Amino acid sequence: MLFKNKDELIENGRTESLRKKRSDILKILSSAVESVGPYTVLSTRFRNEEIVLDSCTLNPFSFAHVFLVGFGKASVEMAQSICDRIPIKRGVVITNDVSKKVHHPLVQTITGGHPLPDENSIRGTEMIEQIIADCTPNDLLIVLISGGGSSLLCHPRVPLKDMQQTTQLLLRSGATISEINTIRKHLSHVKGGNLIKNVTCTVVSFIISDVVNDPLEFIASGPTCGDDTTFDDTISILKQYTLWQAIPSTVRTVLIQGQQGMIPETPSKDDKRVSKSHNVIVANNVIACESALNKARELGYRPFLLSTSLVGEAKDIGRDLEQRARELFQHQDIDLCIAGGETTVSVLGNGQGGRNQEMVLSVVEQIQGTDHVFVSFATDGVDGMSPAAGAIADRYSLLRSTELQMDHTKYLNENDSYTFFKALHDVLDTGPTGTNVMDIQLIIK
Repeated sequence: MLFKNKDELIENGRTESLRKKRSDILKILSSAVESVGPYTVLSTRFRNEEIVLDSCTLNPFSFAHVFLVGFGKASVEMAQSICDRIPIKRGVVITNDVSKKVHHPLVQTITGGHPLPDENSIRGTEMIEQIIADCTPNDLLIVLISGGGSSLLCHPRVPLKDMQQTTQLLLRSGATISEINTIRKHLSHVKGGNLIKNVTCTVVSFIISDVVNDPLEFIASGPTCGDDTTFDDTISILKQYTLWQAIPSTVRTVLIQGQQGMIPETPSKDDKRVSKSHNVIVANNVIACESALNKARELGYRPFLLSTSLVGEAKDIGRDLEQRARELFQHQDIDLCIAGGETTVSVLGNGQGGRNQEMVLSVVEQIQGTDHVFVSFATDGVDGMSPAAGAIADRYSLLRSTELQMDHTKYLNENDSYTFFKALHDVLDTGPTGTNVMDIQLIIK
């Protein structure tokens, strides 16, 4: 079972009906994560001795050498799937999980920083850049991209500490991941297509998407595809979130230099230097939600998929999801709603939590008096700046918090959702799952 605290989560249901719903929710979420397992989704891209892409096939044995680079939370398992099938000349993978390693004598695993880049992120990136520089026209370069790649692949135009400070400000601002990655791209030597702009060999990029609607240019900041965002866009975003004066002066200097043409824009989508890459989405939120639907049907539910592209402030989206589910339960033959996407949190307090736990905390009062169970889950196993993957709530959550003399509104205002649900023993504990396709919400009638 994916959930380390499975028994506790189930037993926290105060009625037999709630315990069954909680148990079913954990089974559904486990199935969803399994469907986007990196090793499995990569293995489906091999048929006999050929790599199956979206529009063609390639024979990796027809190239002089195959080089492998990867970065992101799923990169180790993705790389292992490749290494178990074809010979690799040399490779480097950057992950955020110190416990994971690619088992191949010629592939090195580096543990970098996430959500903030660190010195290891830079060291690993330099090694990747060297491998790419060594590729010849007769070689094949396989690039493995997954969520967290924007932090783990890091060669910044500014000092690391200034990049870290800027990233931290953006993560707390409520900016979307696309907005954050627009800025990351223009502060980087490798993002926004720059990683492969000088490559002469064939490039295949396998991508696990952690961005709504799978825009290639924003997943891990689009290192292998063209980018149409500009330095003007970065300055507008920072001013929109009132961060222009808060960011380090070195960052402002780089962005102004870029705006003035002193630093080149990222390669555009029609730039021939980046058109050589075959970019293939191998897993995303849609696949995970469809697996959740199928598992729910198997368990006897009548499920409905609300959305796979949720965006917005977590607490607002949570309340809206609960209301939409309530209306569907009342007027249609539906008893379980599923949703997916990635919301944001504008951090105003000093608490500990993440967007999933905050979303669930926002509805504990709303579901009081109903038979609903509401869960929000980060598929990577890490929700925000907390050790939890999300949280679960039912009609008794508010009562149980009151019995502990906890004011849920105070915890919501302080962005302290982890402390709240930890006290209730209702945080979802998985540890890093090795994949990342954003978040999944379930609401059971």
